Amino acid sequence: MTINKLHSLFLKHPTVDTDTRKIRENSIFFALKGENFNGNFFALKALKNGAKYAIVDEDLNTNNEHIINVTDVLKTLQQLATYHRNYLSIPIIGLTGSNGKTTTKELMHAVLHKKYNCTATVGNLNNHIGVPLTLLSMNDETEIGIVEMGANHLKEIELLSDIAQPNYGLITNFGKAHLEGFGGLEGVIKGKSELYNYIKDSKGIVFVNQHDPIQIKQAKGLNQIGIDSSIQLVNSQPFVKVSFEDLQIQSNLIGDYNFNNIALAITIGNYFKVNKNQIKEALETYIPTNNRSQIIKKKSNKIILDAYNANPSSMRVALENFNTLKEQPKIVILGDMFELGTTSNEEHQTISELAENLNFEKIFLVGENFSSIKTRKASNFESFSEFINNIDFSTFKHSTILIKGSRGMALERVLDFL
Repeated sequence: MTINKLHSLFLKHPTVDTDTRKIRENSIFFALKGENFNGNFFALKALKNGAKYAIVDEDLNTNNEHIINVTDVLKTLQQLATYHRNYLSIPIIGLTGSNGKTTTKELMHAVLHKKYNCTATVGNLNNHIGVPLTLLSMNDETEIGIVEMGANHLKEIELLSDIAQPNYGLITNFGKAHLEGFGGLEGVIKGKSELYNYIKDSKGIVFVNQHDPIQIKQAKGLNQIGIDSSIQLVNSQPFVKVSFEDLQIQSNLIGDYNFNNIALAITIGNYFKVNKNQIKEALETYIPTNNRSQIIKKKSNKIILDAYNANPSSMRVALENFNTLKEQPKIVILGDMFELGTTSNEEHQTISELAENLNFEKIFLVGENFSSIKTRKASNFESFSEFINNIDFSTFKHSTILIKGSRGMALERVLDFL
């Protein structure tokens, strides 16, 4: 079946599913494959559970007219998404970066949604499957799309850009994330800049943080818009407050490292002619969730939960910002950083030394990587269970506690013991 014919079916049944456990009525099921699963085996079950059609790439020995055979299910999903993106012909903003891209995406969505029917990536569906699903979640009522792009190796952003074909692009920053896959910081810069390369070739526009010398260098020669110069950081004790023209905007985000994320959202809202008072309302009512910079009160303690993910760059700014807070005593609980390759031991040692040199009452390091380094003041534990079994959390009183680690560490579990 050709993509245009498949798209005609999709317009009649505009819901895509990839998991038979979550089939929606009259959806189109795409039988994707992975290392440990083969969706082709579940195609008939998907139809039984309510799907209208199932897209497969293996012979199921059935004459069922609702089974559609293609050469490659994943490529078909990606091609359908691109076809649909061109069918809608709406502005698409693509964004990537080492840190802050999901927060920036959510801030942009909150701002643009004040004026437009805006559809954005849900959660972190930002890979070679998530990006097509995001595009296919857009419809005739969508006026602007925001597509988050994640990557852990070279050429991935290039692929996602080819699928989403953004008119606008932004890179939050270039940091020490996924160093194992990118082969170092230079690889990160090259990989993230694949979005810039696409925008340049397509004669689109990039939004650039002109305070970042790497961005300035990588965006050279592109049609670009810098962060609005009227946007200034007022303070971050602990929530970021900014001024914009004659307005003061009090966010619910902690850490001055979130200033650039907020500034980008304001700049983009301004570019798309969202009223400045609506921008203020959007940013002041946005509350972070999903373990990202959340402030939680438990008993007498104030907890800064930033346990969605971590890398050396985000760890550094989180610790430095935490150090500037006036509250005392301050306790730090850090979990391992993943995907650092051969630099892992060095990067964990550096973060440990940084924490020990700052003004913290107690420092706890959790995970195999942190447990293998030398410490002076910090206590390190090989596993989460070792940590919770050896700490008397009842002694944590009237404290401000930072919890940060990679997603695989799931350090939000500490909340159950505080």
